[in-house]
Amino acid sequence: MSIRVLVYSDDVNVRQQVIVALGRRPDPALPEFEYVEVATEPVAIQNLDSGKIDLAILDGDAVPAGGLGIAKQAKDELTTCPPIVVLIERSADAWLATWSRAEAVASVPIDPLDLVSTVTSLLQVTA
Repeated sequence: MSIRVLVYSDDVNVRQQVIVALGRRPDPALPEFEYVEVATEPVAIQNLDSGKIDLAILDGDAVPAGGLGIAKQAKDELTTCPPIVVLIERSADAWLATWSRAEAVASVPIDPLDLVSTVTSLLQVTA
């Protein structure tokens, strides 16, 4: 069994930074991570709606659809939605993450220790 993590960003470098920061198994108490990389809003929503994603990490600055808007749409429209972490560049945007109903935020540039801590605490709460 693995944890399926959706990583959404229009920027392949952001997706790779997330995957490298988290690695295959960021916490020995959790199963290995399997990543689903997506670059467009329709594919992100389709994956979130599939019921096969355990956690979503969405780039708040992706274009044309930002992760905050996708988080809000997913939380409002999907019957079951996995926990969502939104990546934000400006700490002043944290209120938008609250509006979007994301469970957590992580900063960009990505701090691997912060991201691992955020993700593992979120998954241990929802496990």
